Amino acid sequence: MAGACLSSSCLSFTTKFNTLSLNGPHADAFRSLSFSANTSLNLFSKGAVSLNPVQMPFRRSIVCEAAPTKKADSAAKRARQAEKRRIYHKAKKSEVRTRIKTVLEALETLRKKTDAESEEVVSVEKLIAEAYSAIDKAVKVGTLHRNTGARRKSRLARRKKAVEIHHGWYVPAPATEPDLVATA
Repeated sequence: MAGACLSSSCLSFTTKFNTLSLNGPHADAFRSLSFSANTSLNLFSKGAVSLNPVQMPFRRSIVCEAAPTKKADSAAKRARQAEKRRIYHKAKKSEVRTRIKTVLEALETLRKKTDAESEEVVSVEKLIAEAYSAIDKAVKVGTLHRNTGARRKSRLARRKKAVEIHHGWYVPAPATEPDLVATA
C-alpha cells in the first residue's frame, strides 16, 4: 500500500500505513490513494508530511501532503515585508473609514435637526477637512487608488451639499441653456 505513494517522503511512512490497517471490512473505501497540492500551515513550519483520511460523498481516500522544509531567505523576507505593509495599509484604511463614518454621522444628525443654523456646518467642514487629509495621505502612500480617494471625497462633498440644500442654506443655480452661435 505504501508503494502507491510516489514521493520519497511518503515512502518513509510505511509504519503509518501498516497501523492504518486497510485490509479490514472497509478496504474498498480506502482503495484509492490521492495526492493533494494543498498543504496546511503547520506543515510549512515543521517541514513534515501528514496523512489525513478525507471524507468525500461517495468514497474515502488518503491524502499524502509533502511540504518543503524551509522557505528560501528571499521568500521569507518578502513575506515579512508583505505582512508589514498589510498591517500598515490596514491601519490607514481603518483611519479613512473612521473619518468618513464620523463625517456621515455628523451630517445625518445635522440633517435631522429641525432648528439647525448655517454656522453648524463649520464643525462638519472641519471633520470633512480631516477626512480629506486622511484620504489624501492614504492615496499618497498607495493604500488607496487615486480614483477611489477622489470618489470618496466626492461622496462626502455631495452629502454635505444635500444637507445644505435640505435646510435651504444653499440654492443651486438654475441650469441655463448654452447660447447657440450661428455660423455662416
